[in-house]
Amino acid sequence: MTTVNTATQQNALVNQAGQAAATQTGADFNMFLKLLTTQMQNQDPLDPMETSEYTQQLVQYSQVEQSMQQTGVLRDILTRLSAADMAQASSFIGREAQFDTNVAGLSSKPAEWTYSLPREAASIKATIKDAAGRTVATKDLAPGSEGRFSWDGALAAGGTAPHGAYSLQLDALDASGNVLTAGVRSVGVVDSVTSAAGNVLLGVNGTEIEAGKLVSVTQRTAA
Repeated sequence: MTTVNTATQQNALVNQAGQAAATQTGADFNMFLKLLTTQMQNQDPLDPMETSEYTQQLVQYSQVEQSMQQTGVLRDILTRLSAADMAQASSFIGREAQFDTNVAGLSSKPAEWTYSLPREAASIKATIKDAAGRTVATKDLAPGSEGRFSWDGALAAGGTAPHGAYSLQLDALDASGNVLTAGVRSVGVVDSVTSAAGNVLLGVNGTEIEAGKLVSVTQRTAA
């Protein structure tokens, strides 16, 4: 699991670096040609460019061209790696996955999260926010040190929230009134795998989450 996530992150970084390098190399290549052509067209007929100098510039031209070819090969390799990552990630489809993010998707199915606390909490308040950071619902959860929370989209003001991505914030206190920091993870069944900008994305309940945030995958339990 860690190998897949690490490879995905490395591929994304290398892909970004490769694209940046290709852009810069292409610009340098075109500039070099313009300078060389201008220099040859405007040289003094009575004092033409020395053969050694011309040869040196041709060598530089060859090095730039070789650099561009290597960049092309690198892109090919990255494309194949991305395809391999997607093929590997496709095995997650139909399985329940947990992600290191407090953002979960709400669709025809509820948004779900798991949470854990460093010790027993006497009170836990759940606050659900939309993508704009607005609070749309709150709920008091049962005391404890861990649990699973499911939200069907019911809004505090009544009605049902539209499908989309929502985040969960927990405010917990122990018996002495001390604040407890909660670890929150989104959870859901993976239903799609896509690739964008070198990143493999897993579709869960209508929301795409980076594969690099994947924490665990388990076989879905039959209802």
